[in-house]
Order: sequence, then C-alpha cells, then structure tokens
Amino acid sequence: MHHGPLCDKQAASARLRLFSLGEVADQNLSIPNTSRQQTMAPQLEKALQLIDEAHAEDAKKVTIEGQEVPYELHYARQMTWYLERRAPDASEALKIAIRAQHFRRWEVPRDSYPMTRIGYHSWRTFLKKRQAQLVKPIMEDCGYSAEDTQKTMAMIEKRGLREGDPETQVLEDIACLVFLDDQFEAFEKTLDEDKIIKILQKTWVKMSPEGHKMALDLHMSQRCQELVGKALSG
Repeated sequence: MHHGPLCDKQAASARLRLFSLGEVADQNLSIPNTSRQQTMAPQLEKALQLIDEAHAEDAKKVTIEGQEVPYELHYARQMTWYLERRAPDASEALKIAIRAQHFRRWEVPRDSYPMTRIGYHSWRTFLKKRQAQLVKPIMEDCGYSAEDTQKTMAMIEKRGLREGDPETQVLEDIACLVFLDDQFEAFEKTLDEDKIIKILQKTWVKMSPEGHKMALDLHMSQRCQELVGKALSG
C-alpha cells in the first residue's frame, strides 16, 4: 500500500497559507484551471465570509507556519481544500455545508454530555442539528432559496448518507480525509492500538472509492501508516 505525499511542496504551501480576516472573502482555494477562470458568486462569497468570521471566534488556537490560527478556521479551510480536490465542481450548497461542518462547535464542549458512548453519540447528533440551524439564517440573509438552504442543512446533518446522496457522501469523505491528515497522528496517541484500528476500520467503511484513493495518497508518519495497514488487513 502506497502512502506517498498528497501534493508537492508548492501545493502544500498554498494549502497552509494564512489569510487575515479581511482577506477571507478574497481567498481562492480552488485548483488552477487553465480552461476557465473560476470566480465566486457574491452570495457564496458573503456566506463563506460570515461563516469564517464565526470560526475566527474560536479560542482554541493552532500554529500554522509560525502563526496562531483559530482551530475551527483552520479546520474549515482544510475541509474546503479537500473539497476542491475531491469535487472541484461542487454546488454552492455543498461548499457551504463543507465550510460549516463544525460551525460554532466549540460552544458545546464534549464534556457537556456524559463521557460515555451514548453521551458521545447524543452530543454529535445535537451538534449536527444545531450547526444546521445556525447556518440557516446566514444562507437566508445571503439570498439563497429555501431549497438550497434545506439542501445545505440536510448535508450538515448528514441526513442523506444512508440513502446514498452523492453530495453528502462527498462531505463524509472530506471529513474523514481531514481527520486522517490533520488529526490522526495526535489522536492515535490517546488510545490503545486495538481501539485505534477499530476507529480506522469504521472510518474506512464510511468513505467512497474516491475517498479511499485520496486517503491512500496521504502523507503519514511511519506509525500511522502501520496502523492504517493493520486496519485494512484486519
């Protein structure tokens, strides 16, 4: 199983490039396209800016290229970066759902629910519904139709995942990719190997063949590669 780098140094640098809040609306994270100039619709630009302004309120910080960034803003940019590679022609409804995947999540910490398996699932269910409801007025204020707003809300709640909705599957793929790329190395140190392998196996089942292909191209540490190998061979 090959675990080569996901991108070259230039692309990686672009991925991690920082934008000030004033530049949030102007950032373009799309793949260069030589056949057409990609532009962002004004209502999408406004919606993403409002979402990012909320992300920027997250008190948790991560250091990217020597600068502190609110964690949820970093996470949202990672989600968008992978969307541009997984589905470069994604609908605006999906682009907003991707950017708002963790919308104001820090306001409902994990320990506000019982630290049990049932508590965890209850917390996740509440978050998905809350995040969808919080994004609704943003889309309405930006001029989106009720139909598009409901589509985004359904994707954030992952309502269509079991029914095979393709856009919801793209969102699930990207959430899994960001976990593997951005969170897994630190996360695997917090649990024993058997639990980590089970989590990896559950993550893999959630993903599409396209998501699997992208996951196998991720650049991982030797330890993470070993764990993924064990999970896939088990």
